[in-house]
Amino acid sequence: MTRRKDLAYCRIVRDGRVLFLRRAPGVFLAGRWELPGGTVEPGEPFEETAVREVAEETGLSVRVTGELSRDSWPDVAGRALEIHAFFYTAEENGEGDVVLNPGEHDDFAWLTPAEAADVDMAAHFRRLPAY
Repeated sequence: MTRRKDLAYCRIVRDGRVLFLRRAPGVFLAGRWELPGGTVEPGEPFEETAVREVAEETGLSVRVTGELSRDSWPDVAGRALEIHAFFYTAEENGEGDVVLNPGEHDDFAWLTPAEAADVDMAAHFRRLPAY
C-alpha cells in the first residue's frame, strides 16, 4: 500500500527576489536549494504548516496570501510513498533577518528567477510558475 506525505511551502518575495534555502550536509537532498517549508503534521491545515515551517526554518513571520501551485510525485528514494506538495505565496509580517535552523539548512539567498535557474534544486521547485 502506498502511503501519502503532504508538504507545504511558501514563496516569499522581497524586493523582487525569492527566498531560497540550501539543505545542510547530512540531510535528505543535501546541497539542494528549496523554498522554506516542510511536512504537514496530522490534522494540521496546509497553510498553517507553511507558516510554521517558515518560522522554524528562517525565523521570519509570514502570512499566506494565496495558493501558487500543487504537485505530486512518487518518492524519489523508491519508498512506497506518494508526495503531495502545496505551494503558497506569502508576505512577511515586517521585514526581519533570516536566521537558519542549522540542522536543516546551511545557507540562504534572495534570488531572481534567472538566478534561481542556475542553482541545484529538486524538480518540483523547477516546475513552479516563475518560482
